[in-house]
Amino acid sequence: MATPLRSNRDFRLLWMSGLFAVLGSQMSALALPLLILKETGSAVQAGTVGTVSICAVLITMLPGGVMADRVERRRLMRVCDAGSLLAVTALTVAVWNGHAPMVLVLLVATAGAVLNSVYAPAAFGLLRAVVPPDQMGTATARLQARTATVRLVGPLVGGALFGIHEALPFTAQFLGLFLSTVCVALVRTRSAAHKKAGSVFSRDELTAGLGFLWQLPYLRTVLLVFGLGMNFAFGALTFTALAVFSEGGRSGLGGGFVITCVSAGALVGALLAPRLSPDRHIRALLVVTCWSCVLTAGALAWLSSPLVAGLLCAVCMGLSTVASIGFLSTLLVVTPEDRVGRVQSAASFLSSIVQPFGPLAGGALLTALGPRNAFGVVGVVLAVSAAVMTLAPSVRSGAVPPPASPAAPEADAEDSDAPGPHEPAVRPVPDAPGPHEPAVRPVPDAPGPHEPAVRPVPDAPGPREPAVRPVPDAAGPGAL
Repeated sequence: MATPLRSNRDFRLLWMSGLFAVLGSQMSALALPLLILKETGSAVQAGTVGTVSICAVLITMLPGGVMADRVERRRLMRVCDAGSLLAVTALTVAVWNGHAPMVLVLLVATAGAVLNSVYAPAAFGLLRAVVPPDQMGTATARLQARTATVRLVGPLVGGALFGIHEALPFTAQFLGLFLSTVCVALVRTRSAAHKKAGSVFSRDELTAGLGFLWQLPYLRTVLLVFGLGMNFAFGALTFTALAVFSEGGRSGLGGGFVITCVSAGALVGALLAPRLSPDRHIRALLVVTCWSCVLTAGALAWLSSPLVAGLLCAVCMGLSTVASIGFLSTLLVVTPEDRVGRVQSAASFLSSIVQPFGPLAGGALLTALGPRNAFGVVGVVLAVSAAVMTLAPSVRSGAVPPPASPAAPEADAEDSDAPGPHEPAVRPVPDAPGPHEPAVRPVPDAPGPHEPAVRPVPDAPGPREPAVRPVPDAAGPGAL
């Protein structure tokens, strides 16, 4: 009988690691743009940090997955922790001394994005070794609930600390990352691929995760429709709602309420997920989520109440969170052990690549067509995605494993430690050639030091919280 999660020592350590790191990163996510604006008075420079970080993540995401499949994952996470501590320490010392050069800020933000691209897939691989398949849904739900809670609390605490002294949020981030590093160092489970990956930048290795996702019709359809299509349309929907209910920028109360409801919906969904067994009802959850978004877009085209808009968006976000947890659990179970890093990075890449364009499309539609027609066009895009998710045979059939391939040679002695006490003797699926979690973040949010404010990794596919923070965290790996 598998050890309950509450008694699973390594899972508790990974959970606490993410708690400390994400709390610190959320505080700095608010403080960093305030610091840049205070020192330079330039909103353009503040925006440059976010742009540089997003580009760095998208460029390094796929190579990061290859790294996670060729190095023992716990060791790789420790290396990323050390790099993050160095970067955050440099920024903290500079702020305490009264001046943080823009060059240093850009270097630290870039380092954090690159380290996150490596850390996140390694954390997913270690999570799979620590948690048995039948508990994966509950584990990912608890990780998601942890991160959603910190997202609500972290910015408030960071803003309060910045008001006392501008260096305090970054000091808190350093302490959180240090505690996170200690937690990872205490994890006993090791997780190494059973065969060596090739060169990090070889074409075969960079596309291995994408190939595996494309090989399984279920994963392919969900990521393309629910991951790309729904993410894009829901981003446009929430941005349009933010603009409309903020009265074109004259008042932030209505729009702020909508965004707060979206965050609250993510938290409620994560808390409810363990009771709903999302991995067993994933198709129903995906379909219900899609059509709920369609109805919300239609309602917002005719209603003018921020309260109703916020509640409807919260319902969509809650359903999406539950569905994303179920999808991520399925993804982790069906992915061969030696490809977890590359598949996770590929899924995250697909789910994240359209994220910056949703708000842009929403703003363009609002300017050209007005609120009602803008919501109507977004609703049509959502309806097409919902129809595909409802009728597609690949979604009905579920994640059917690919054909078995010949047994792979074992890795060398240094990296071939057993993946963990809960790793089944017989793998859930045979190794298969080729590869969002999306982050899938899931997807779920995997354990880890700190997640960027603009979430390029691995949230799960589907509607998710809009990135309203202008810049990512200063540095460090991120919890998915």
